Amino acid sequence: MTESDIYLLGRSPREEERLRKQVQDLAGEARSLLDRFQIRPGARAIELGCGPRGVLELLSERVGPSGTVVGLDKNEGFVASARNHVAEQQLINVEVVHGDARATNLPKESFDVVFCRLLLVNLHQPEQVVEEMVSLLRPGGVIASHEADYLPHMCDPPSPAWDRLFEIFQAYTRAKGVDLFVGRRIHRMLRDAGIGELQVNPVIHVYPHGHNRRSIFLDFVQNVRDGLVGEGFARDEELNELTQELKRHLDDPDTLVVSHLFFQVWGRKPEHQGREQG
Repeated sequence: MTESDIYLLGRSPREEERLRKQVQDLAGEARSLLDRFQIRPGARAIELGCGPRGVLELLSERVGPSGTVVGLDKNEGFVASARNHVAEQQLINVEVVHGDARATNLPKESFDVVFCRLLLVNLHQPEQVVEEMVSLLRPGGVIASHEADYLPHMCDPPSPAWDRLFEIFQAYTRAKGVDLFVGRRIHRMLRDAGIGELQVNPVIHVYPHGHNRRSIFLDFVQNVRDGLVGEGFARDEELNELTQELKRHLDDPDTLVVSHLFFQVWGRKPEHQGREQG
């Protein structure tokens, strides 16, 4: 496996369960984003990096029975889970395929809507995914992204354990070529790729005591723990101490936990751009 194949947070059962919970946690934000641009009945839509569920149901609703939705993921386990979910929900207009978001091998300019969520913040060279997304989009079609930027992610009162764990985590992600602050660059990457009519909506949250995502930073650290230790970014004993201390801090209902800053970005491919001659 090359560096460019790495999805930062891994493909473990723990990560699959986190992604399942994330669907519910972010459902309102996803609906709001998809409602900001018109998806016509009969449209053809794709979600890159759909994971075990993604927003396939929401896209299915919007394109209607005369439209089609494709979900794509590189992990075969996630593809199987997504296919099971599609079958259980009887989403007859949805197909889930196995493929690489950087090189889908799907027909160019074959989709009216191209979407991805919290994928680019976990990959090396996200520009390659953006290029592929734009290439899949028909002239006049809409591209949309929901991405994270770690800048405001913190707790108060401050926690030395949080600060040290973030220092370790950031060193690890840098070594993998992953940009934790990619969210702020999405609008520029899309503009550079020729997308127009760009709009940006920032989203930020406070995670109260008991919220699924209050411990999300700890979840991320646990997901990559083997890599942190195995590749020499931290000792196992240090991680035990830091994670236990941070868990105690987050268990205090008086501790404020602020989310990442999320950037919802959407725009349209110009009608005259990239049309192939038949």
